[in-house]
Amino acid sequence: MKRQKAASIKDIAQKAGVSISTVSYALNGSAKLTDETTNKVLSAARELNYTPNAAARTLKKQESRILGAFLTAFDGDVFGEMLDGMKDVCYEKGYDLIVCSGKQSHRLLSERMIDGAIILDDSFDSGQLLEYAERAHKLVVLDRELEHPNIRQVLLDNKAGATLAVEHLVERGHRKIYIVTGPETSFDATQRMKGVHRVAERNPDVEWIEIPGDFMKSGGVRAAERILDEYNGPAAVFCLNDEMAVGFYNRMAKTELSIGKDIHLVGFDNIELAGYIQPRLTTIDYSKRKWGELAAEQLIGLLQGKAVEHERVYVRLEEAESVGRAENPRCCTN
Repeated sequence: MKRQKAASIKDIAQKAGVSISTVSYALNGSAKLTDETTNKVLSAARELNYTPNAAARTLKKQESRILGAFLTAFDGDVFGEMLDGMKDVCYEKGYDLIVCSGKQSHRLLSERMIDGAIILDDSFDSGQLLEYAERAHKLVVLDRELEHPNIRQVLLDNKAGATLAVEHLVERGHRKIYIVTGPETSFDATQRMKGVHRVAERNPDVEWIEIPGDFMKSGGVRAAERILDEYNGPAAVFCLNDEMAVGFYNRMAKTELSIGKDIHLVGFDNIELAGYIQPRLTTIDYSKRKWGELAAEQLIGLLQGKAVEHERVYVRLEEAESVGRAENPRCCTN
């Protein structure tokens, strides 16, 4: 069966008995035309089953009114609230939002299928992003520090959060502190470890032990296994994210040791799942929705030529029962 040729603007003009420019005005909702002419054109377009060519429209107008959010992965409790914040701002400002992951999706940016992008995806090389910026692409990065007139940063205050977490353990008198780290390629993990090391330098009499982690529950389980193997008394643990803290809880639940008494635990992110475990997890809290909102506002500001500055998402310590005072508490920090 021969495939029917798609209707064009020229076909609509012939059917409606008007010029091609008049069809273009009508399809774009121009006020230059009378209601009668507009209705005649739209009626002809419906009869011909006309579908606008989005690529051609983007080339003509130099915009798609679509923004892209590029994520490393779609799992994880942080992303849902963040994307809700992005979506609400985009819709309010007349943009649509598409969410992408993986190297194949990079062409949406390079081929200008979208007007700009929010990057939280380590599959992008920083040099590659700077090249896009040089070609006038507008970008907002959430996972790295880049300086370029076409790039803005909206970064989580990771160092401050990690500092709050481990200072809390030190202030509660803990002298042996395990740190369950994150992936080596993660910007957030690297920044959080800088906060840890800053506190460690000020407290050399505390024993600091690092255990490799992966930001997944499995990493928390493995950390718990190691701590159980060498356990000889109460210890404190800082997991660099709540996912690992939840995995740590799950493994400890199968032992006679108690969180908050034998093991004192702090997480980071205050994810929803952490709210259902007992005792409640002490963690670093921040607004994921606000992070997404700020990212979308910054990107739209860039696209509109506004003077927008880098933003930082601030954090706070959410104290709960997973951390108790050490048996022989110290009076103060160094």
